[in-house]
Amino acid sequence: MADARESEAQNSAAADSLLETPLATLHRALGARMVPFAGYAMPVQYPAGILAEHNWTRESAGLFDVSHMGQAFLEGPDHATTARALEALTPGDFLNLAPGRIRYTLLTTAEGGIIDDLMVTRPAGADADGTLFLVVNAARKAIDYAHIAANLPDGVTLRPVEDRALLALQGPLAAAVLARHVPGAETMGFMTAADTAFDGIPVAISRSGYTGEDGYEISVAAAEAEAVARALLDEEEVKPIGLGARDSLRLEAGLCLYGHDIDEATSPAEADLGFAVPKRRRAEGGFPGAGRILAEFADGPARLRVGIQPDGRAPAREGTEIRDASGTLVGLVTSGGFGPTAGGPVAMGYVAADASEAGTPLTLSVRGKDLAARVVPLPFVPHRYFRKTSS
Repeated sequence: MADARESEAQNSAAADSLLETPLATLHRALGARMVPFAGYAMPVQYPAGILAEHNWTRESAGLFDVSHMGQAFLEGPDHATTARALEALTPGDFLNLAPGRIRYTLLTTAEGGIIDDLMVTRPAGADADGTLFLVVNAARKAIDYAHIAANLPDGVTLRPVEDRALLALQGPLAAAVLARHVPGAETMGFMTAADTAFDGIPVAISRSGYTGEDGYEISVAAAEAEAVARALLDEEEVKPIGLGARDSLRLEAGLCLYGHDIDEATSPAEADLGFAVPKRRRAEGGFPGAGRILAEFADGPARLRVGIQPDGRAPAREGTEIRDASGTLVGLVTSGGFGPTAGGPVAMGYVAADASEAGTPLTLSVRGKDLAARVVPLPFVPHRYFRKTSS
């Protein structure tokens, strides 16, 4: 009995120590089930449930609270100086990043591992010359901020932003919905950003997201976040979506989750993130871990992240052992679950390079049983990012 009281007290203390986003009260009012995630109390699902939320996002528009993620400005005297400072920490090309454009990039270690993956925006306004806007993972932001700040040249500073919220509106009807509040949003290209207004409220919006669907992320002052969220939820096409559906959506899209599919032991080449290391940086090098990373792109890494399609209906969870046709252990699952849109179990994991070709038969050890599977191309569900067509 004493143990039970102690455990209850510990759980209560843990819950009390969790941070909350500016939308926590709204989540609870909407009936969300709140869970600890990256030090925050976050909604994992609403009364409709994860399956319904997943399908709603694929068919209409889902509203996600991603305010736990880190937002920060990297500021220098001019764009070239700030871009070079970030290029010294990542393999991205920021010197050639145009105003109003966004890049996905990676903070890398000297050994070629991944400290974090992040989105980088060059604001469009002329008065923002020398500024880059960073969005980093919640669980890594303290590590990221310390690492970046410790490695900046004189004249360039990192300014974390703690008084803003971040919303994501994702799904095929997101553009039509957002355009009612932000005229012109529907014409923005994929991976572009703009400082604008939502029903008169100043916001920074980007046409991006992490579900594989068309959509937007909306950065807004914390005090105005609930007004923006309620206005979107008043639209008949929009429903609130929790972390559960966010995970199944990004898994079907073949997108990495930090701490699961990538970490400080994983290189960009192993993770199949070659698009994050553009041609100029491959030619010039000059970023942490360039020796290992460029050698692996040239010669091929010893292991690769692949898509895995299990036979049957049983999902293979993180940590599931992967064996080849001879029974040799060739890797581990890093993300796995049921894919509602894919119509069955899906997984991602790392396998030895000689077992990474699409169609390679595999065996998964799931709850003591050997289940047949095979390597398949990623993503499991085609991306539906907005692409402008030439007239």
